[in-house]
Amino acid sequence: MQRKDAAASRLRIYYGPDHDADILPSPTTHVETISVPAGELFPLLAAAVRDGRAWLADFADDQLQIPLDLYEVLLAYQHYRRPLA
Repeated sequence: MQRKDAAASRLRIYYGPDHDADILPSPTTHVETISVPAGELFPLLAAAVRDGRAWLADFADDQLQIPLDLYEVLLAYQHYRRPLA
């Protein structure tokens, strides 16, 4: 029983840092990336949007790098799919 009491006496509750730490990563923080074919992502993202998955909001402010030609096609698609007034 003494061993259990000794272990329990070393446990502490962590309340976070003692000072106001910036929890956001700094611009110099390295973020791991991976290259994935867009064709693998499109069906998954479309299904997640269609199903209203809450986890999408976790990534809403993330910056994505896409090829310029894809960006131009998306802009054109966005323009032409607007309902006519």
